[in-house]
Amino acid sequence: MRFDVVGLGVSTVDLIFTVDQLPGSEMVQRAGECVIAGGGPVATAMVTLARLGAATAMLDSIGSDFFGSFIRSEFAAEGVDTGGLVVAPGRTSSKASILVRKEDGARAITFSPGDAPELTPGGVRADIIRASKILHLNGRHWDACLHAARLAKEAGVLVSFDGGAHRYDPQHRSILPQVDICIAAHNYAAAFAGTEDVAQAAKALLEAGPRIVVVTQGAAGSRVFSHEGEAFHQQAYRVDRVVDTTGAGDAYHGAFLYGLARGFALEESARFASAVAALNTRALGGRAALPTLVEVETMLQQ
Repeated sequence: MRFDVVGLGVSTVDLIFTVDQLPGSEMVQRAGECVIAGGGPVATAMVTLARLGAATAMLDSIGSDFFGSFIRSEFAAEGVDTGGLVVAPGRTSSKASILVRKEDGARAITFSPGDAPELTPGGVRADIIRASKILHLNGRHWDACLHAARLAKEAGVLVSFDGGAHRYDPQHRSILPQVDICIAAHNYAAAFAGTEDVAQAAKALLEAGPRIVVVTQGAAGSRVFSHEGEAFHQQAYRVDRVVDTTGAGDAYHGAFLYGLARGFALEESARFASAVAALNTRALGGRAALPTLVEVETMLQQ
């Protein structure tokens, strides 16, 4: 089977509550809605792609517990190939508790990684990577990431890196020479480059290896830069009511890669990704409102 995009990262199960206020100190409050849903940055990007009609697969190490079964069943329901998931008997999977403020969708997240071992280089399905157009990573399962990136480059597969918000790690510098596309949150790019200036931070990232750099800025939109000299701002699209911003950035990543895999120009990919990210804020949970291709096309035509 051929894949448009293959992801390597950590899959989680999110328990999400809507609340009136985010905790600043010890407190008890009654939640509104509560949902359980699959999560994880790379995993949600793969589900985004699948919802849009792309062929995707996920590489990860999960436990044999309830949460691991939930992760696999959600991927299967969305059409994400699970042949690259390694299940560790007797171990537990990653999960997170997410409080979402009703007023504006702002979040507070508590994460428990479980005790399933990291995916090792030996557990990486090289055949799945070689059958893909793009490999998407975010630095989790670090040794497996490095190995997978090398496999991808040897096979002529593009490598995409997600520089997530508040997740900068100096060791990530060593993988960037293997990366073709880097999509980084503003604070990640700033931490990498030592400057809040978006253009300067993007320049530093481009010099590290990627030929395309996207810096995401939430409601302020995103800015896209390339080695060929392209540089532009993409506005954030609006929806009538923002319920939950969980997964909006991950949806952007998946949708941007969808565009590249389909041969879109950078500006078209950024517009498409911005629309998908906005539509994904309409419901509680990082995946509940992920749009179909028809929904995205309708928004872009308005």
